[in-house]
Amino acid sequence: MRLIIVGFGRVGSRTARVLQEEGHEVVVVDNDAEKIDRARSRGFTVVPGDGSDPAVLDEADVEGADAVGAITGDPNVNFEVCMIAKDHGCRTVMRISEDFSEDVYDEYARAVDEVIYPERLGAAGAKTALLGGNFNAIGELTEQLQLVAVAVPDDAPVVGTRVHDIELDGARVYAHGRQREPLTIPLPGTAVQAGDRLALITEIARADDTRSALLGG
Repeated sequence: MRLIIVGFGRVGSRTARVLQEEGHEVVVVDNDAEKIDRARSRGFTVVPGDGSDPAVLDEADVEGADAVGAITGDPNVNFEVCMIAKDHGCRTVMRISEDFSEDVYDEYARAVDEVIYPERLGAAGAKTALLGGNFNAIGELTEQLQLVAVAVPDDAPVVGTRVHDIELDGARVYAHGRQREPLTIPLPGTAVQAGDRLALITEIARADDTRSALLGG
């Protein structure tokens, strides 16, 4: 795919690198000289300028892009970028970097294809890591639901229990894996062993209860 990343800061640079490593064609747009030099040194095609300027996106060949990620730290710029890209038929991803009212968030969500909030994901991961290193938030699916990965310790209450028999209020296990094995859909007879990994969806408000039920304490 041909992808345009507007904003080569902390989030944008990592996003661009991952996409590049997966074999996608990535064009970077930024107006900061240091970031432009850094992007070029890493082998990216770079178009200098303000990504919210239609002429700059034209130079980046937005018409030929499959998707545009507006990942600067300024949500107003990101929104303008997405509106231009949408006019060219691109998939649009907009980064926000602060909490907005529900009405404002909904307005953004209706106007673009995806809204991302990296700081919220980082905070969720930090919170659950502080509560216990075996219980890690992967991401928030909605305002109410969180995707969580669990490493099962030796003394966890669920050791010896069949995965299909694990009952949790406000949460559901959807994948299981032995140590150093990939996560898969568990078979009906699969029992949990110490060191296994579980992936589940939990209501954010009940995340602490889910952690206690799975890991004890």
